[in-house]
Amino acid sequence: MREDGVRLLNHTRTLRCEVVDGEQRLVVTSGPGVHPVGAHPDQRSGGAEEALPFDLLLCAIGRRARATGFGLEALGIPLTPAGTIETNASLQTRYPNILACGDVVGPHQFTHVAAHQAWYAAVNGLFGGIKRFKVNDRVIPRVTFTDPEVAQVGLTERQAQARGIPYEVTRYGLDDLDRAITESAAQGFVKVLTVPGKDRILGACIVGEHAGELLAEFTLAMKHGLGLERILGTIHPYPTWSEAAKYAAGNWKRAHAPQIALTWLGRFHDWMRGST
Repeated sequence: MREDGVRLLNHTRTLRCEVVDGEQRLVVTSGPGVHPVGAHPDQRSGGAEEALPFDLLLCAIGRRARATGFGLEALGIPLTPAGTIETNASLQTRYPNILACGDVVGPHQFTHVAAHQAWYAAVNGLFGGIKRFKVNDRVIPRVTFTDPEVAQVGLTERQAQARGIPYEVTRYGLDDLDRAITESAAQGFVKVLTVPGKDRILGACIVGEHAGELLAEFTLAMKHGLGLERILGTIHPYPTWSEAAKYAAGNWKRAHAPQIALTWLGRFHDWMRGST
């Protein structure tokens, strides 16, 4: 994005909008005194003000579920503090025969999550009296369709740190991927979080061309408990974007290669060469 002329302002807080001599300006506070979103207001002081001229201002403030006005109040169906319809793990409201799914339930406002929940809502609506199925939302893929795309599944580093979960990071740069090079799109990376010393995947983040498609392999692996060893042992056609997952797994394998065993293998082959 920087190469395309985009200026990215990290740790910056918006103060106000103003018009000076006919020019629209956004005034922000930036600098070492500004802390990330979520910091205490007293910790945000000390930065220098800067006026940024603009033509159009896009405010991305998210959205809230519209769960009122449908008669739920008359039935006494409660809402959560976030404004979504309160349901159990089977997507049933306080009335077992009234189920809800999608953005009005949350917490993930994605079309693919709504479709995932819809299956559970439909099946539980049909067979809830006999057997109920709990929604499995442990592994939710998410993609931001910018250019380049940003795709994630599982834990991010920040989430792992906040929860006190130990992890290791393995990275693979897409500038090394032959398919990315041939398509002149060799920017970005694959980053995988794993359990320390093990190949079990805690989360994956991909930034680059086709990141949303590349994420599917990691989502499948996490869903079914497959580690990086299984991805590395899977044949990927050459040259394809999917090889990025294999090469990331290869980087993990090299970082965890059994050095003692390799040393003895080296001595064994030295002995074999000397005996012939």
